[in-house]
Amino acid sequence: MTDSELDAIRAKRLAELQQQQQLGQQRSPGVDSNDRNSAEEQRHKQEDMRNTMLTSLLTQEARARLNTISLTKPEKGRMVEDILLQNARRGAFGGGKISEEQLIGLLEQVSKATEKTTKVNFDRRRAALDSDSD
Repeated sequence: MTDSELDAIRAKRLAELQQQQQLGQQRSPGVDSNDRNSAEEQRHKQEDMRNTMLTSLLTQEARARLNTISLTKPEKGRMVEDILLQNARRGAFGGGKISEEQLIGLLEQVSKATEKTTKVNFDRRRAALDSDSD
């Protein structure tokens, strides 16, 4: 192929891409942004409701401890929040607020349940096959 043929192919492809882009913008000029905004707004409302429930469920000290845990270990904080909210929906707390001591007990249970154990296995046969005397 010559340079002029390559340039013609490039120009044709560029025109096709520009046409596709213009058609895409004409079909839905603001639908994507509206969907994103509504989804973001929905997620924000759910987070606000979640925080409100946790605030009404925990004492100030327990809420402060949970916030500290969420800052250092977000997955663990989220897991504990989920457990607290599930138990509250089932009525396991009897309508009272959860103290810091109760939260510490729950955190210990979660830590025991998610504790990772490390196990190291040595394969001595492979080491015996390698000979330094060769």
